[in-house]
Amino acid sequence: MKRVVVTGIGAVTPIGNTAQEFLTNIQAGKNGVAPITKFDASETGIHVAAEVKDFDPTLYMEKKEIKRMDMFSVYGISAAKQAVADSKINVDEINADRFGVMVSSGIGGMKTIEDQVIRMHTKGPKRVAPFFVPMAISNMAAGNIAIKVGAKGICTSIVTACASSTNAIGEAFRNIKHGYSDIILAGGAEATICEIGISGFAALTALSNSDNPKRASIPFDKERNGFVMGEGSAVLVLEELDHAKKRGAKIYGEIVGYGSNCDANHITSPSSDGSGAGKCMMLAMEEAGITPEEVSYINAHGTSTPTNDGAETMAIKYAMKESAYTTPVSSTKSMVGHLLGAAGAVEALACLGALMTDTIPPTIGLEEVDEACDLDYVPNKKRNVAVNYTLSNSLGFGGHNAVIAMKKWRGE
Repeated sequence: MKRVVVTGIGAVTPIGNTAQEFLTNIQAGKNGVAPITKFDASETGIHVAAEVKDFDPTLYMEKKEIKRMDMFSVYGISAAKQAVADSKINVDEINADRFGVMVSSGIGGMKTIEDQVIRMHTKGPKRVAPFFVPMAISNMAAGNIAIKVGAKGICTSIVTACASSTNAIGEAFRNIKHGYSDIILAGGAEATICEIGISGFAALTALSNSDNPKRASIPFDKERNGFVMGEGSAVLVLEELDHAKKRGAKIYGEIVGYGSNCDANHITSPSSDGSGAGKCMMLAMEEAGITPEEVSYINAHGTSTPTNDGAETMAIKYAMKESAYTTPVSSTKSMVGHLLGAAGAVEALACLGALMTDTIPPTIGLEEVDEACDLDYVPNKKRNVAVNYTLSNSLGFGGHNAVIAMKKWRGE
């Protein structure tokens, strides 16, 4: 079996429009939640979101191209181009047929769908934009990225709701591990801060109705009342180890395990005993060849919904046994909100940062821990400890669970 390392990183997030800016701010505990500015949200009952700020897409593509894409594709291309530049891949010097893209979106072009349905309703079906379909369909971040960078290998987009990009990274890892590809751009992109996106999740009573950005995304806190919508993208360059070494690539960390399963329980609620997500964590540790005692940090799905945080705490206990109480756990959604299909990619990047710096990012806004959440959630301030292995958990509507295990790179 081949070994798989990360040789490039890129991101567009609510707390930074490059991977390095994101990593600096995630360790600093910066809050990316603020009042919604993208549309008038007054009738939705929702006040805040984690929007991407001060982002200039013309750094990565022409204005004409931007107009022909939904923002989820724009975010994805921008993160991917950053990652490719960071990895110093020269497409002319590699086998492009073994260079792939697995970049997911949970929903795709939601704002495009909203705009064009309104346009059809008000102006008639002949006025629907000619680029409506390629702007809206959820595979087009991956497709557009492959076109932009010249990747002619596998190109796919795995849609498993909020587990989408963790599944994308995990499947890319396996694809390289089993020898089918040399390099894959893996991650996710999402842009759902729009009226139908906010209204839809609000109708599920899934979103926080707080008007205080500091008390909206508060995973594991007793006062949590829903998640905060985020947006953006993160893309990692996954590469076969020998291939990376031959071209002298910089290595950020190694992916060593992946778990994927289903609760088969409920369309939105996780299994209350934590067994589904717990077994998924165990699958990732089994492939990595590690025990619970060896896990240094768990990046929790940690959405700040009443149901998720208690159930995920149960899942961590199910998988980690007694080590659950001594293993640091944090939710970076406290800073960037919930990026839905892109969440897992952003959180994998946060895990890489922890491995590289021996620093665990905090769960900010955690003031009074819920009785059902009795683990070490690294409240409010980063923690400097040795970080050798991390787990990143993603749990999606439909019962989808995905977990990736990563290892510190020591040059071996």
